[in-house]
Amino acid sequence: MKPFILTLSCPDQPGIVAAVSTVLAAQNLNILESQQYSAPETGQYFMRIGFEGDTTQAAIEQHLADTAKKFDMRLHVGDATARPRVLILLSKFDHCLIDLIYRQQVGSLNMDIAAIASNHEVGRHWAEDAGLAYHTLGGRAAKQDNEAKLESLIESENIDLVILARYMQVLTPEFVTRHSGRIINIHHSFLPSFKGAEPYSQAHQRGVKIIGATAHFVTADLDEGPIITQGVEPVRHDMDVASFIDVGRDTERRTLARAVRLLTERRVFLNGNKTVVFE
Repeated sequence: MKPFILTLSCPDQPGIVAAVSTVLAAQNLNILESQQYSAPETGQYFMRIGFEGDTTQAAIEQHLADTAKKFDMRLHVGDATARPRVLILLSKFDHCLIDLIYRQQVGSLNMDIAAIASNHEVGRHWAEDAGLAYHTLGGRAAKQDNEAKLESLIESENIDLVILARYMQVLTPEFVTRHSGRIINIHHSFLPSFKGAEPYSQAHQRGVKIIGATAHFVTADLDEGPIITQGVEPVRHDMDVASFIDVGRDTERRTLARAVRLLTERRVFLNGNKTVVFE
């Protein structure tokens, strides 16, 4: 029995669950997990179903074609064991990269790191130790060349997801638009507070009692993309900025890894400027 994941979104209306379930049952497919949500603010309906059976992706999509057309569905059927291919970008800080490499190696994340690219050399030895390709990018002045290199990597390596693991360069709106919904970032702050550079210093100046990290989709608006996951940790009045940063890096690693896991398991749906996340 082969496992599959079906995801769909469509305008909400009666009969969606019954229609999909009927098609799956008629093909003798066994539903293992089912989650759904109707978003009142957008009128959209979201569903994720895990199921198994002796069939193929193409056959399932064919049997669901009439239902998808009837309900105006954006529908995807995928192999639940498939490993998405990811491209990781970083700059001066390598803690998120190290964590993602480790989680891939021990099987904690169902993905393949196809390539790593950076405008610094800090992550090269970690990549080479893991047998992963490391590509060098230029600085801010080389933005056009950098994005041309990234486009080439995305195409040649069949990249499914681009992860900004503390990549401190701003991508152009054109690049982001071309890969909408496929680029995520870890921001070292609990958004929407303390956007931009040095958020831990901003948080320390304000005397906050918790600091956090936010994994979000990248859009043309800096640090404004739909939020996927967030993590927080308490801090004390007697901690300096360096201590904030130390606590924050742990939070960043965990928050980003959780977001990557949810995305690679196809549990995240875009819903306007928000997300629907089935955990």
